[in-house]
Amino acid sequence: MANVYDFTVKDRKGEDVSLKDYEGKVLLIVNTATGCGFTPHYDPLEEMYKDFRDKGFEILDFPCNQFANQAPGNDDEIHEFCTLKFGTEFPQFTKIDVNGDTADPLFAYLATEKPFEGFGKGLKNKAFDKIASKNNKKYGDKAYIKWNFTKFLVDRDGNVVKRFEPTYDMKELRKEVEAML
Repeated sequence: MANVYDFTVKDRKGEDVSLKDYEGKVLLIVNTATGCGFTPHYDPLEEMYKDFRDKGFEILDFPCNQFANQAPGNDDEIHEFCTLKFGTEFPQFTKIDVNGDTADPLFAYLATEKPFEGFGKGLKNKAFDKIASKNNKKYGDKAYIKWNFTKFLVDRDGNVVKRFEPTYDMKELRKEVEAML
């Protein structure tokens, strides 16, 4: 695969969506969960989406239940939760796996392009790393995504330019997105 535009994913109704449909836009691709400590990231994500979508920015939301079963609902339940609680308007796709033999090919590609480099400094991040590592042991060497709300920034040409772990400051992430626009 040359870039993200070569992938086809499923929307929350199970229909194929070519990522070529997003060609020429800056993308933030995120694996999410409704019952995670990082679920409040939906607020700044939606704020960015509203502020930047007219400038060619899209957020692509992929729910995932592989991290401590924090997204147990079906696609409709997850969508209803996100729209009612956070007012999300950005595209949400079908729930997927991001790790292991059943990992969605898009996320296997993203994680290969921008591998995990750590959650950052500080005691809180070191403690979180232990929790995430314990969860990922079941995927062996196929554990590419460490936790919910891992974000990948993609430029207008479909190249993965940066990976943001869920511990990355959302205000700093916003600055990085804005700089790409």
